[in-house]
Amino acid sequence: MHTMSPEDITRAALASVEATPDARLKEIMGSLVRHLHAFASEVKLTEAEWFQGIDFLTRCGHITDDKRQEFILLSDVLGLSMLTVALNNDKPAGCTEATVFGPFHVEGAPHYPLGADIANGAPGTPCAVHGSVRGLDGRPVPGAVLDVWQSDAEGLYDVQRPGLDHAQARGVLTADGDGRFHFRSILPVPYCIPHDGPVGRMLEATGRHPWRPAHLHFRVQAPGYETLITHVFAAGGEYLDSDVVFGVRRSLVCEWKPQADGSWRLDFDFVLNPVQAGAGGAGGGA
Repeated sequence: MHTMSPEDITRAALASVEATPDARLKEIMGSLVRHLHAFASEVKLTEAEWFQGIDFLTRCGHITDDKRQEFILLSDVLGLSMLTVALNNDKPAGCTEATVFGPFHVEGAPHYPLGADIANGAPGTPCAVHGSVRGLDGRPVPGAVLDVWQSDAEGLYDVQRPGLDHAQARGVLTADGDGRFHFRSILPVPYCIPHDGPVGRMLEATGRHPWRPAHLHFRVQAPGYETLITHVFAAGGEYLDSDVVFGVRRSLVCEWKPQADGSWRLDFDFVLNPVQAGAGGAGGGA
């Protein structure tokens, strides 16, 4: 035993993962150790700051449950979620761009027939959504499955409403034989991400706002095509240039058009990327 220098500690930590049987896990763990140690050395991390960091992560864990995912929120506001999306969704020109999944998707949302009102009582201005799903070759994708979810006019998702016993402003629809779909919902509005927990306090401490621009979430799936996870953003709205989760892409900003009856309408077409030969089927979601 001897006194170990900071460099010795890093070398020892790296050596401890050298025998990892899984090559990819070995690569990830080695890089994680190198970058974490380099970060601590660069900022000369104090023990008090390290304890604060552990406490922050502990509080993120305590506030996380089946309705709220603080760690996804943390990843989102640090730009890590969007970076991962960008690294893994380098699609050919012409395909609809992907963006962040977000913490409010719910598996097992109710299925609706085309034309149905998925708002299901959620407060908001009525809105109709029309569009199609096609492949990069321009051919329609019949039977594509669209999972849709959004916040209501008060900036809340249904899972954020205590005591609500049914889904609102979310649903699953199946495109027709020509790849077309349409449904009714409500006009999206800008909203704050949950900021009453540790992530919100981090945003406040760093002088950042907690707002997202108005958008609809979509997950589009079809056999033979990569799964698409994306948003459609409302043109002309606030926070398009300062989305707290860095999720806006110019190609996903679209006009909602006012209608004579006071409702609104969105028209948007999705273009899916075909699964490459040997890729093993349709891509998975985040």
